[in-house]
Amino acid sequence: MAEDQLPETLKPFFHRATEAQERLARLEAALVSTKTDVPDAELVEKITQIQSKLEEANKTVKQEKDKVEKLTSENEKQRYRILHLVRALRDADEKLEKLSK
Repeated sequence: MAEDQLPETLKPFFHRATEAQERLARLEAALVSTKTDVPDAELVEKITQIQSKLEEANKTVKQEKDKVEKLTSENEKQRYRILHLVRALRDADEKLEKLSK
């Protein structure tokens, strides 16, 4: 459909659509040219490097999660001990007050 046959209100949209199609064609051409520029061996090597870095990162994350779990457990134990020590201290203070009266 030619632009001169469109109603005046649709002409800006048609113009923008045409520009978008041209940009898309240029991007597709650029993508095809970059794909042929990089040999497959380089891509495989880069992918392998990235995968090994990802595995190392996952290992580190697992170690940190284990540390967090251990520290959380230890923290809960300490809170339990503190709770009982505070109760024992209050009981001792009450007994001391009773004896001093």
